[in-house]
Amino acid sequence: MSTPQPPREDSPAAQEVSLEAAAEDPLEAAREALARARTTARALGYRPGAKAGTRARTGLGERRSPTGTAAPRDPQALGDEVERLVAARGWDAEVQVGSVVGRWPTIVGHHVAAHVTPVAFEGSVLTVQADSTAWATQMTLLTSSVLARIEAEVAPDVVTRIVVKSPGGPSWRKGRLRAPGPGPRDTYG
Repeated sequence: MSTPQPPREDSPAAQEVSLEAAAEDPLEAAREALARARTTARALGYRPGAKAGTRARTGLGERRSPTGTAAPRDPQALGDEVERLVAARGWDAEVQVGSVVGRWPTIVGHHVAAHVTPVAFEGSVLTVQADSTAWATQMTLLTSSVLARIEAEVAPDVVTRIVVKSPGGPSWRKGRLRAPGPGPRDTYG
């Protein structure tokens, strides 16, 4: 034998049962009507008991958690958010390059940084230019220790080679075309 199933809430039989219960107890009818209204409101996204016109928040508008657990809308540390943005946009390599250039005085020291400046960064090759040939020679000798400092301060394999350029003399080439010959030496005659 099967047991009789209670009628569904929205069926006419359920409404008849609730009308019978209302005849017995008038407060019971009010409770059932309130329960149905709350169920309908929740289904539509409203929050029963909240101010009129407010809906349940979803997505970005979720409420902040008072317990201290990290909800999506809780305040986050600025550094963490910047790191997340850099990683999401794929800017890791550019930020590391900028870090090498920005920290140059800290990496090589203020005295060396006053005479040797980074001028280009292509791939993992850092090109620096010195004020004089003496500083270019000194920087060439310091290359291995500077690479180790960059690896320790910034990240490994950001810079794999340092190219040191000495100061260039004035360029006597003007324009796109050049005539063959000894060049400007013959003008000082």
